[in-house]
Amino acid sequence: SAAQYTMPGLWSYLNELPRSLWPAFVRGDCSFGNERDMNDADERDLRYLFKLRQTSGVKTLIGQLFARGAWHPAGQGWEGAESTLRLKGWSKARRVVVLRRRLHKDIAIASKAQQVGQTELALVEVCEDGVAYEYAVLVTSLPDEICTLAQQYRERADAENIYDELKNQWGWGGYTTQDMHRCQVMARVVAQVYNWWSLYVGLALTDRHAEACTSRPLLLHAVGRQTRHAGQILLTLTSAHAYARKAWESVCQVGAFLAELRSTARQLTWEERWRRIVERAFARFLGGQPPPPCKLLPAPG
Repeated sequence: SAAQYTMPGLWSYLNELPRSLWPAFVRGDCSFGNERDMNDADERDLRYLFKLRQTSGVKTLIGQLFARGAWHPAGQGWEGAESTLRLKGWSKARRVVVLRRRLHKDIAIASKAQQVGQTELALVEVCEDGVAYEYAVLVTSLPDEICTLAQQYRERADAENIYDELKNQWGWGGYTTQDMHRCQVMARVVAQVYNWWSLYVGLALTDRHAEACTSRPLLLHAVGRQTRHAGQILLTLTSAHAYARKAWESVCQVGAFLAELRSTARQLTWEERWRRIVERAFARFLGGQPPPPCKLLPAPG
């Protein structure tokens, strides 16, 4: 959702939590880098890290910093320089960090043709003596150095990949009905199926996160053949995937894990069973450490 719908719900949620459970800071893309959201964060004494749209005032600052030449390493090929900025409509000047990264490839520039209004594409080759950059401008109340701020914002983009996956690979959006109740029901169904599938894939592929566009063809797509003999029904599945052998080994490992869990289920409580599943599904995040304590719902029935 857009920032104007997201932030009121976020502030309402945080206001109900004890201060000890608040995040260290909030971060968001350019739709959150506005006076309203920054003031709301300041009023709650909560640090923020937002991206700014490249308006005329921001572009002027970029030009000034480029002429100054005081750029510092910001990680992953980026450089950064900081300054203070007070745009029109802001109540005060704020700390901003300008990040730039050099482009080493040819550039495609799209523009509108003046006469017909169609999009024209110009291919520009960067010469050896010419340098082209892409820019990003952050506004923050954090005291951290440039390299730390740049990494913190890059981690925001990594966290947002999950929402991109939900929307574009699971259909979590684009509802055509205006009935809010039915939209909520479908959104919760999609979220629940996504959670269950993510847990299963985490059990099968413990070394990485596999999105639906790759995990479903690997673990679900197969040709099935049913045969009957001596009163028994046999279902044979044949995968045409290039990594079918790896998928078969992963599924067998999941089956062995669940079989072992079932054999010891009588000695384990509901929470202990889930803890075993979580330890395996999120092994790449835990790094060998036990998962933190959490309150689980009681077993059904």
